[in-house]
Amino acid sequence: MNSPGLLKLSRFLLAAALLLVCQPAFAAKRVALVLANSAYQNVAPLPNPVNDGAVMATTLRDAGFDVVDSRHDLSAVETRRALRDFADRAADADIALVYYAGHGLEVEGNNYLIPVDAKLERDTDVYDEAFSLDRILLAVEPAKQLRLVILDACRDNPFAKTMKKTLASRAIGRGLAKIEPTSPNTLIAYAAKAGSTAQDGDSKNSPFTIALSKHLTTPGLDVRRAFGFVRDDVLKDTGNRQEPFVYGSLGGDDVALVPAKVAPVAVAPSGPAASPQAEVRRDYELALQIGNKAALNAFLAQYPDGFYASLAKLQLDKIAAEEARVAATEKARLTEQERVRLVSEGAQKSQQAKAEADAKAAEQARIAAEKAKQLAQDQAAEAERKRAAAENSAAAAPQADKAVNLAALPPASTPQVDITRSVQAELRRVGCLTGETRGEWNAASQRSMALFNRYAGTKLDVKLANTDALDSIKLKSSRVCPLVCEHGFKADGDRCSKIVCADGSVLNDDNECEKRRDKKPVATRDTDRQQERLAPQRPPQASAKGAVGASIAAGAASARSGGSGQVYCGVTGCRPVSRGCHLEYRGGGGPGNDANAEVCN
Repeated sequence: MNSPGLLKLSRFLLAAALLLVCQPAFAAKRVALVLANSAYQNVAPLPNPVNDGAVMATTLRDAGFDVVDSRHDLSAVETRRALRDFADRAADADIALVYYAGHGLEVEGNNYLIPVDAKLERDTDVYDEAFSLDRILLAVEPAKQLRLVILDACRDNPFAKTMKKTLASRAIGRGLAKIEPTSPNTLIAYAAKAGSTAQDGDSKNSPFTIALSKHLTTPGLDVRRAFGFVRDDVLKDTGNRQEPFVYGSLGGDDVALVPAKVAPVAVAPSGPAASPQAEVRRDYELALQIGNKAALNAFLAQYPDGFYASLAKLQLDKIAAEEARVAATEKARLTEQERVRLVSEGAQKSQQAKAEADAKAAEQARIAAEKAKQLAQDQAAEAERKRAAAENSAAAAPQADKAVNLAALPPASTPQVDITRSVQAELRRVGCLTGETRGEWNAASQRSMALFNRYAGTKLDVKLANTDALDSIKLKSSRVCPLVCEHGFKADGDRCSKIVCADGSVLNDDNECEKRRDKKPVATRDTDRQQERLAPQRPPQASAKGAVGASIAAGAASARSGGSGQVYCGVTGCRPVSRGCHLEYRGGGGPGNDANAEVCN
């Protein structure tokens, strides 16, 4: 005879099964856009892309995707319209996937996908006639859990032979260029590694698409492991000539495009009755595995009180906090768009002021919702840790599949490292960080956050990267921190250019060009000695004094011999006045003009 506890468990399991089968609206929403271009109008058509697109569309529909929009042979205008419509569908999706097959090329490190009506007569036409990979990333941006872009476009550039280069230094690469997504939970898969080309294969489908259709939608298989299996198959089929590659990273949890199948729970008709606490624990774990409001509310209706009821209520609080955060984030985005629109249209100041106040209030509400969500998550996680300790459960079985080599895929990182790397990437985008985004919140990252606070007028925490900072920085659509260049360089848009001065000018300490100054000659000791050698020789002073003394003595001797005893001095020297003569003063004097004259009778 069945025990009452066993009957109670059976009723709960039946309710949970009905929730899984009859209420698909609670499952993750998955949307996909498939683009395939074969019928190119100005170059040779491609045989495989349309076939590849059909295979992928069928694969995703069979996997239960909510929306699979398949388009082929689109012009540039039609492609942009398709991406715009898909972005609207991805607004409330958990998983958004875009698959593209066709021609693509790389120009100066940027990747472009080519519509069927492109001519590309010049290299600059790519900016007008093609659409960039960033446009596709923008279309999948609203998805909450996974943003996935798959490109089977790494073929040789068919326009290379006829395309004219407007600038000799403009680089047009082979295949597609390497890319590092800046948004979290984003993966970009190439059919061939950056800088290499993919093969169409011998069948009507490419080796890459065949492998994708085989592994990508395996139920319960993490998407990173799925791409690892795709890589192995393509390498094998192409003789190691083509290696698919995936760029981007996800968190530590498994992310599968198709959820794992839940094995049916068999209820034994008879046997020893399980303990009531074990029954409650089993029911709680089943509700937690389903993970939506309906399952948790069904559990609380069956067990309204007790330890596990408290855990279920914390899980409901976490779900409600996440829903509030998503709604607040969307409202903040819309109010900010409205404010920007009013400013750009030159609306009345009162309208702009109201829009700015609404945007500020919405941003504050978003930050509060983010903090509430984090608090609810922390409380639920702490409660789960206490539950595990209380139950003294055995160590989790080693999961060997986690150690599978993911080949070319980057290793999965912790959620905090992903947040840190995303914040650093956004700081680089707005011009506040110049270093690399390695996921380490070091002193350089803290200084860059302080610069953002200074120029953006925010008060974000500089000691730790968090989702509040990430969302605040994302709201800035252009550079925030001014560009600072080293001496010898000047700001030129978003980069520093070297300052080149004209001939005859030099760069001074103020980083400005000024006219070069000529050096003035400076006299040296050798020059002074040379001038002394060239100067006329003067008689020594002692010799002149000796001559004057001798003349005076001669005058005295003349007086003793009957002369006047006077001495006459002129330019030629001094001598005694001749006998019978005397000196007369006639005035004047100075160089060349004797004041005395010798007068003889």
